[in-house]
Amino acid sequence: MFNTTLSAQTQHTFSGWNAAFFTYKLDNKFSVHFDGQVRSTDKLEDTQSFIIRAGLNYNIKNNMTTTIGYAYIGNNRTVMDIDGWVPEHRIWEQFIFNQQFTLYNRPVSLQHRFRLEQRFMGQPTIDQNELVTDSYDFAQRLRYFTRSIFPLSPTTSFTNGAFVALQNEVFVNVENAPNGKFFDQNRAYLALGWRISPKFDIEAGYMNQFVLGKNNNTVNNIVQLAAYVRL
Repeated sequence: MFNTTLSAQTQHTFSGWNAAFFTYKLDNKFSVHFDGQVRSTDKLEDTQSFIIRAGLNYNIKNNMTTTIGYAYIGNNRTVMDIDGWVPEHRIWEQFIFNQQFTLYNRPVSLQHRFRLEQRFMGQPTIDQNELVTDSYDFAQRLRYFTRSIFPLSPTTSFTNGAFVALQNEVFVNVENAPNGKFFDQNRAYLALGWRISPKFDIEAGYMNQFVLGKNNNTVNNIVQLAAYVRL
């Protein structure tokens, strides 16, 4: 009898992600978000994808923010030995709730983020020996992200110094799942960072990304470098 477990093999990959996140305050209520990311292929051999994402934030309260934005994702794909870039366009809406508390004489932040994405995913085809996009598939995805920053030294106000960042993000499909399943992926992350000033953080860490595919699953081991700028 055919063993159905063989149809869901898991592959292990290693890649590197570089990211920069910017927030620019316009006034007491509005601010602008921007982030850019570059992600490598397995074993850091080439660029697999890049992300350009922007949004407009509205501060409901000091600890509550809503955002609407747009993202462009370029994905490096290979079809019948022909390489090319395939686009994905996203419209996204999110709600962020921030918490602050004291632990071991340190101010600790905890962020909860709920993001809904409308995805327009390019479908590649070959035209005159080139990879082109001739149509788009639509899907919606919900993401829940939580992140905490823990200063390594006791302080009453964390304006500079070393910290540990711990975060996790769960992705689920809510419409037209590309993998045919409700669960999409999970990203667990641990990093060591340095707050250079109240406006600038830099960190390096390890992310474990588990992706549930249509036929095969992927565990991606990621080294990530990230910068956070708040102006």
